[in-house]
Amino acid sequence: MNKFRSSRVSAVLLALVLFAFAAGCKKKTPIPPPPPPPSRNLTDNTPPPSMGRPVINSFTAEPSRINQGQAATLRWSISNATDMSIDPGVGAVQSQGSRQVFPGSATTYTLTAKGPGGTDSRTVTVDVGAPPPPPPPANTTGPTLSVSETLSRESQDAYFDYDKSDIRSDAVQALTSDADLLKRLFARDPALTVIVEGHCDERASAEYNLGLGDRRASSARDFLVQLGVPAARLKTVSYGKERPQCTDATEDCYQKNRRAHLTAGQ
Repeated sequence: MNKFRSSRVSAVLLALVLFAFAAGCKKKTPIPPPPPPPSRNLTDNTPPPSMGRPVINSFTAEPSRINQGQAATLRWSISNATDMSIDPGVGAVQSQGSRQVFPGSATTYTLTAKGPGGTDSRTVTVDVGAPPPPPPPANTTGPTLSVSETLSRESQDAYFDYDKSDIRSDAVQALTSDADLLKRLFARDPALTVIVEGHCDERASAEYNLGLGDRRASSARDFLVQLGVPAARLKTVSYGKERPQCTDATEDCYQKNRRAHLTAGQ
C-alpha cells in the first residue's frame, strides 16, 4: 500500500516538472533594440549623401566684345559646389553673382566648380577691340575777326547822366571790361589805335553838345589809362548830337545817346 502511494507522488511530481518545462519553452525571447546610428563628427567634411555633382547653370559675359578701357560683366549661377573660382584675375566666388572685368586684350575666363560629386567648368571669351579714334579737335578759335568787328561785338558803351561827364558806377564796369579787351587787341596788333567817341542827346545847341561830348570822351579815355591801357594808343573825338543811337523824344532814347563809344582808328 505504501509502495502504491509512493508511485502516485512520483507521477504527480513528474507531471509538474513537465508542465513547468513546457511553459518555459513557450515564453517568447525579447528582440534586442537596434544599435544607435553612429554619431557624426562636426569636423567631418564628408557631405550629406543628398549632394550631387556640381553643375554650372549659367556663365555669361555681357557684352562679349568691348573696346579697350571698357568693362564687361561676368554673371554665373552654380549648384552643388563647395569650391568655385574664376580665372584669370577674379579668384574665388560665391555660387551666384556678377563681376566687372576690364581686359586689355581678348581674354577667356574659366569658371570652375568643385564638390564631392565631381567638377564642372565652363568658359566665356571677351573680345577687345582698339579704342575708337579721338574726335578731331574742335575749332575753338574760329575765324579771326577784324578789330572793328571785335570792338562792335565785345566792347561796351559807357553811359552818362544828363549834362554830365562823370564816370558813374555802371560805366566803371563797362570801361573795366573794355580795358581788358583793348589790352588783348593792342598785344595782337602793335600798330593799332582806338578812338574814344563822345556822344550827347539832342537837347541843347550843337556847339554845347560838341564840348560836352569831348569831355565825356576824355573822361572815358582817362579812366582806361588808369586801368593800364597805353595812353598813346587812345584818341578822342566828339560827335555831339550828330550821330544819335535813337531819335525818339523820350528819356530812354536820350540815355542811349549819352555815351562814350570805342571804334578802331584809321
